[in-house]
This record gives sequence, C-alpha cells and structure tokens, in this order.
Amino acid sequence: MSKRSPLALAVLALLVEAPMHPYRMRQLITERGKDEVINVTQRASLYNTIDRLVRDGLVQLMETSREGQRPERSVYEATSAGRDAAQAWMREMLTAPRPDYPEFTAALAHLPMIEPEQTAQCLRVRAASVAADVARLEAGMDEVKDWLPRLFLLDTELILEMRRTELRWITGLLADLDNGTIAWSHESVAAFGAIHHPHNPEDLSS
Repeated sequence: MSKRSPLALAVLALLVEAPMHPYRMRQLITERGKDEVINVTQRASLYNTIDRLVRDGLVQLMETSREGQRPERSVYEATSAGRDAAQAWMREMLTAPRPDYPEFTAALAHLPMIEPEQTAQCLRVRAASVAADVARLEAGMDEVKDWLPRLFLLDTELILEMRRTELRWITGLLADLDNGTIAWSHESVAAFGAIHHPHNPEDLSS
C-alpha cells in the first residue's frame, strides 16, 4: 500500500467526493479552511503526491481538458483501491498516535544553548503570535458555527484547543522565567553535565 500522509489522504478524500484537477483540489482545501491541517503552500508537493498515488494505483487519470487559452488540465479520480486505502488510512490515523516531531518541541529540548533572557524574548514573540492565531480561529468559528455542522469543524476545534493550551503553557513558563523559578547559565549546564554525564575516554578515542 502507498505511504499515507495528510496530503495524500486529502487528495483521496476529495477524489472520492468527485473527480477533479489538482488546481481545484488546492482551491477546495484552502476555501474549506483545511490548509490549517493540510500543507498545500508548495504546489509541487500536491503534484508529487498525485503522481505517487497514480503510480501506486490509488488514483487514475480520468481526462485531460482545456478551457480557452488556458493550459491543459488533467482530471483525476480515485480508484476502488484508492477508496479502500483512504478508509484504511482513516482508521489507522484515528486509532494510533504517531510522533509529529514539531520544531517547537525540538527547540525546547535544546533550550540550554541560549540564555534565559533570550529564551523569554523569543517566547514572548511566540506567545503574541499564538494569541493572534487563537483570536483568528475563534473569529472564524464564530462566523460559521450557526450554519456549518460541527462535523466539519472538528479539526479546527482541536487546533484551537491545542493553541489555547500552548498559550497557557508558554504564559506559565514566562512567569517562571521572570521570577527566577527556572534559571540557568552555560556554566551551570556544563557543571550539571560533568556530574551526571561524564565523558567516557573511549568515546573521545573513537
């Protein structure tokens, strides 16, 4: 079976809905606000994903059309294997958590590389960005909640809750940095490492 990905699932889901060309897929993902969870900023990624799905027999070319002077557009449709794969991916993705390895978490894992003051400055900038994101998502939800069924907003609900949680966590961490509950220096980090992770002479000679 072809390797699953959020973008590949989105392509199959759209083609199960109706045959369409890549431009329309990208347009619908954006119009429906699914670009919050599906990265379509790079058009090449969408075309590469479609090519892979075609190669693996999950998608097939339905027709090629031209409108006026516009370039030819290839219309794709999901195969029966593609429909089965999409449903299997859905069950797997809903059931089994998989590490995402986000950049923010990676940066936190290596926080001793910079000073607490610089850390606080960076986190204040991030907190402002996350707060703006929360406000934007809340406003978007308020605009559609009276007519759009909750079924189509579940992904946005989760993103919003995650952003709120991140904002609360960053705010608490900033308070701890400001009052000195969390503090470090390059010297203190080096001393801690020397005590708890002493160098093995064999490592240096390898």
